[in-house]
Amino acid sequence: MTLSRIARHLLRALALPLALAAAQTQAQEPIRIGSFLAVTGPASFLGDPENKTLEMLVEQINAAGGVLGRKLQLVAYDSAGDAEKARTFTKRLIEQDKVDVLIGGSSTGETMAAVPLAEQASVPFISLAGAVVIIEPVKKWVFKTPHTDRMACEKVFVDMKARGATKAALISGSGGFDKSMRAECLKVAPNYGMQIVADETYGAADTDMTAQLTKIKGSGAQAVLNAGFGQGPAIVTRNYKQVGITLPLYQSHGVASKEYVKLSGDAAEGVRLPAAALLVADILPANDPQKAVVTKYTQDYTARYKSDVSTFGG
Repeated sequence: MTLSRIARHLLRALALPLALAAAQTQAQEPIRIGSFLAVTGPASFLGDPENKTLEMLVEQINAAGGVLGRKLQLVAYDSAGDAEKARTFTKRLIEQDKVDVLIGGSSTGETMAAVPLAEQASVPFISLAGAVVIIEPVKKWVFKTPHTDRMACEKVFVDMKARGATKAALISGSGGFDKSMRAECLKVAPNYGMQIVADETYGAADTDMTAQLTKIKGSGAQAVLNAGFGQGPAIVTRNYKQVGITLPLYQSHGVASKEYVKLSGDAAEGVRLPAAALLVADILPANDPQKAVVTKYTQDYTARYKSDVSTFGG
């Protein structure tokens, strides 16, 4: 299910009890939705389409009459992918803006900074980040829309195994999502008959990963998975080709965007990754349950913003 479809259902599901609880004299009070997203900064490829999608959905729901006669009001802040800013904006949204629902955290770091505040204030919080640690252990007030890093690991290992690989190498970034996905891949690899023969990492500011990839080249791996998002995976992809590794390279769903292809250049040719159906909407069979949803979202978003859709927005 796409983010836009999940978000639409969650917005309505969370707004419904709020609307029902309101007194008759408050029937026209808007339902306030607070968001903090990485609209700018290194993670803007996530936050910008997410923010645009929220704006579009609020407009569409309000145009259709809102929720039980109450309009939705979006109060949005740009966290620029910074966890401290996310914490500050979450506190402001709860205490000053008095929002009824929180949506945000383009990244795992932003999300985890906001979770304790949402839990303490008993405010429903829908995260748009990928790490499974967001929802495990289960939290009463915290939800998330995208598939988890664990699911991505499992899909990648299934594909590796189907192509004859039993030995894999990991190379991971140092961000919250990167660390979480690395941990999940190490955890589930034995379930799919995969042996991890190399486990390399890189820092957020690193601009060259040839040393780590040279180690991987001599590790006996039959396939390589990069757990990360942002610019790091693009550097890994370019260095991968420069080092001369010919093994299959897998990336996470965190790089499923045109920006990754642009930054990676020709080196991105042949890279495999798990991603949402939105990216292949035009070739989905007519009877696919997601076909109508992703097609409508693509049409609506393109018409509204005159730009291509992103899997992170949809």
